Amino acid sequence: MPSLLGLCRGLPYMRDMEFRLHRRPFLFLTALAPFARVAGAEEPPDFVPIPAAEVVEADYLFLRRPVIVFADNPRDPNYIRQMELLSRSYDDLAARDVILITDTDPATPSALRLKLRPRGFSLVVMDKDWKPSIRKPLPWEGREIVNSIDKMPIARAEALEKNPAGR
Repeated sequence: MPSLLGLCRGLPYMRDMEFRLHRRPFLFLTALAPFARVAGAEEPPDFVPIPAAEVVEADYLFLRRPVIVFADNPRDPNYIRQMELLSRSYDDLAARDVILITDTDPATPSALRLKLRPRGFSLVVMDKDWKPSIRKPLPWEGREIVNSIDKMPIARAEALEKNPAGR
């Protein structure tokens, strides 16, 4: 006695159902692909603040856009608040080639502290040419920093290079 599936193979909806049954494992594996890690593949480093003593301006000139947070003490409430606000926008800042630099030790001044001469807490946003564009004496929201970076001349030129139709 022939099987029921063998009798119904000629019907179009049965062929379609059989195709869908074979396709399910493929769809399941395809859905999991973004979460899979390839063994030995290196992921880009996380966006983390870098102490000012470790930064050499010449290494990042025209490559990265510095956002520098100065404070006289790492326990300064404004410094703590600023770092909290910035941590919410790490992805946006990384997309704009930002390097986040912190300096909380006025006793041993870094080259950036000597160049910019902050008094107490200070937030300095610079362009890729490492010239100060914005100085703030109080903490600033991450989205406001991102918006101000997007208005800088070098950032606008980069955006036009990436999308020439946006003129």
